[in-house]
Amino acid sequence: METLTDKILTDTIRQRPADSYKGTYGRITLIGGNRNFGGAILMASAAAVYAGAGLVTTITDASNQGSLHARLPEAMFADITDFAQTQSLIKGTDVVVIGPGLGTDNQAQAVLANVFSAVTSEQTLVIDGSAITLVAQDHLSLPQAHLIFTPHQMEWQRLSGIAITDQTATANRASVDQLHATVVVKSHRTEIYTTDQTYVNPLGTPAQATGGMGDTLAGMIGGFVAQFHPTDPAVCAAVYSHSAIAEELAQTQYVVLPSQIAAALPTFMKQHEAMID
Repeated sequence: METLTDKILTDTIRQRPADSYKGTYGRITLIGGNRNFGGAILMASAAAVYAGAGLVTTITDASNQGSLHARLPEAMFADITDFAQTQSLIKGTDVVVIGPGLGTDNQAQAVLANVFSAVTSEQTLVIDGSAITLVAQDHLSLPQAHLIFTPHQMEWQRLSGIAITDQTATANRASVDQLHATVVVKSHRTEIYTTDQTYVNPLGTPAQATGGMGDTLAGMIGGFVAQFHPTDPAVCAAVYSHSAIAEELAQTQYVVLPSQIAAALPTFMKQHEAMID
């Protein structure tokens, strides 16, 4: 198991070329946020925008439209109940993030099935939160795409069948290999399982123990993957950045809010960008 260091940042975050434009930095679509959990998809969307994704579309319950436009005018809105529009939007995107605040009711099941039917093998699909629970409980067949799961330990227990107390690196690796996916198991020391390597994030603080932290990380991962390549270092850099920012904020704060991590991203990324040769 390899321990991440801040080298992952300069290896991944690149200075932007002068002739770049918004399309250079990826198109990302985030899907979730029912009437009760709209904050989750708003935090994930903000993280994707502040991470630098070029074009961000948020597909969510119509009750969240006003909040989205007020808090994040950079993101485009689409109604989560319009399945045809969702399919059309997914066709034009590089990365799809599904799950923050989605819920687990019949409507959520239908939304997830619609998304799974739309993604292609050339796209990256980040499966988070409620979507992981639905995959586990309904034994859903996974689509042909570049899959990234972002479970906390209980969600990983549901998906893998491995009890939290038995979630060792060896046991986790065996289950990840069956999924043919990258898996970010969120915990006190988050572990990232790629196709051929396992990484541990040495950073993190109890100040992060608050609602929305995982939603923000999912949006960050989507934003990093949309613009930085290869994918595996981009995932690792997002995880490391999330905790590094939190540790900085925790030096003077008892609690770190997820929205604060997103807001700090542009400055943090500028401090750690690698110059173009």
